[in-house]
Amino acid sequence: QVQLVESGGGLVQAGGSLRLSCTASGLLFDDYGMGWFRQAPGKEREGVSCISWSSRDIAYGDSVKGRFTISRDNAKNTLNLQMDSLKPEDTAMYYCAVIGLYDYCSSSWSKEGPYNYWGQGTQVTVSS
Repeated sequence: QVQLVESGGGLVQAGGSLRLSCTASGLLFDDYGMGWFRQAPGKEREGVSCISWSSRDIAYGDSVKGRFTISRDNAKNTLNLQMDSLKPEDTAMYYCAVIGLYDYCSSSWSKEGPYNYWGQGTQVTVSS
């Protein structure tokens, strides 16, 4: 049974930083690409970032480029998201997910379709 558990969310002031982590179990972690998504109240789920199994292929959404950094530690089955220069508009529930179809970030990485397992999410709130 695949399980994804996110952690590291919280309340931070604008301009601050947070580091999210996602620990995976029940799968061969280094066989899969991984992604981070977020969803704010009343909005659709948005692709934030994607990383291939080898970390050689990385993608970011336009709204977070230059501020967020995705990484993974295959030895620890962990996916990370370093979030710097946070803005109030970054406030959302953040989810990690497993790419079921590919081990890299395809052109559709920011869509939910390629992902087949999701965590429960961790809340990030950025105050102005």
